[in-house]
Amino acid sequence: MAGPLLRVAVYSPQEIVRQGLVSILARRPDVVRVVPLPTRPEHPDPDVVLYDVMALLEGDTRALGYLVEMTTAKVLAVGRDLRPDLLGKALDAGADGFFSIGADGEELLAAVASAGTDWQEGDTGPNPIVGSADSAVRASRLGADLGLSPRELEVVSLIARGMSNQEIAETCFLSINSVKTYIRTAYRKIGVENRANAVGWAIRHGFATDSPDAATR
Repeated sequence: MAGPLLRVAVYSPQEIVRQGLVSILARRPDVVRVVPLPTRPEHPDPDVVLYDVMALLEGDTRALGYLVEMTTAKVLAVGRDLRPDLLGKALDAGADGFFSIGADGEELLAAVASAGTDWQEGDTGPNPIVGSADSAVRASRLGADLGLSPRELEVVSLIARGMSNQEIAETCFLSINSVKTYIRTAYRKIGVENRANAVGWAIRHGFATDSPDAATR
């Protein structure tokens, strides 16, 4: 992890979490320099922002949207095992990757280092960012390790958002019979028997859900 210091900012609505992350980062002044969030012109963009997904609890995505769209920082979502739905929302909103809030200091630093490689979409080689969309850890969290195909993952994701079979067919440009087939094969692979159980599985595995009554549709 030798090289220029990585400039890292922390965003969390909970002071204890914010201070905890900062204190861990401060243990390695040879690797990381904690900097302010880029909220003013005089604050240059950090290399990495650690974004606590609990900031999405009330549905306010403005800060995350600003960090993703208006800065050059790589955004790592700090995931919560009890709220994988919030992690799913952060990733859907453009977070570059994620790690668990239960990670130890070395895992945190490794995640930060992975986001500070200057890798860009289109570069050769796989995306090195921990928890990135095409990383093994992300794929495992979303069920690819169970053999779900990309289309089955898409269908399960739309079920988690509360879409009906007809809405899924229209969104994916599929016939209703094809949708039913994908649902049957996906259910078999993830070990559920009905829509409510599928939504529960999706929430536990980090899919975004937009509707509180998704399981009833």
